[in-house]
Amino acid sequence: MYIKISKKRYLSRMEIKEAVLHSTSVRVDDGKGEVFQEIAFIGRSNVGKSSLINMLCQKQKLAYTSSTPGKTQCINRFLINNSWIITDLPGYGYAKLSKTKRADLQTMINNYIRRAPGMVLLLVLLDSRHPLQAIDLDFLLTLGQWQIPFAVALTKTDKLSKTALEKQMDGFKESLSKYWDPLPPMFYTSSKTGVGRKELLDYIGSILIFVASSNQRDNGSSALI
Repeated sequence: MYIKISKKRYLSRMEIKEAVLHSTSVRVDDGKGEVFQEIAFIGRSNVGKSSLINMLCQKQKLAYTSSTPGKTQCINRFLINNSWIITDLPGYGYAKLSKTKRADLQTMINNYIRRAPGMVLLLVLLDSRHPLQAIDLDFLLTLGQWQIPFAVALTKTDKLSKTALEKQMDGFKESLSKYWDPLPPMFYTSSKTGVGRKELLDYIGSILIFVASSNQRDNGSSALI
């Protein structure tokens, strides 16, 4: 499942003016205070998740980054413009953790995805340098079974030539087209060069407006998108 919005309905400009740590927790219901709309980021360990969050917020030390996979082991929420939240979820598939720790992290991830009251979109990060991995496909198929709205961001695109990147994108589309028609929204990103920042932020902004407007209509209020 995903929210399909025409590019014509993307916000013309979505800016992040303020980004601060909101909460760090190991439980879905440990987030403090008011329930904000949340855009959650997830991917395999070392896919560049925290670096992408820092790039989007233009704040290099906001989310913890490390060259060692598996360092994010909590649910880290960052309050954006005092109005919505970016959630940095633990990476999945890191084999060097103990079986018990891996199981605990997977339970934490699953509970958040299925129960977080404010999550309106899950952004799944895939490493653009590699073909779609079985673990990523299994995860995406699970999201489909759970009817979780998601989009895909290809990371580390600066590592590939334009031709190689287009070939990789074609491969991702071919793999995903066996299960989704139409395809989920997909974005090129690079934490190093800033590629994809505007496109991804504009899409996120449109999702936030769309969901807020839908909620207002459901509550009997009128709103313009």
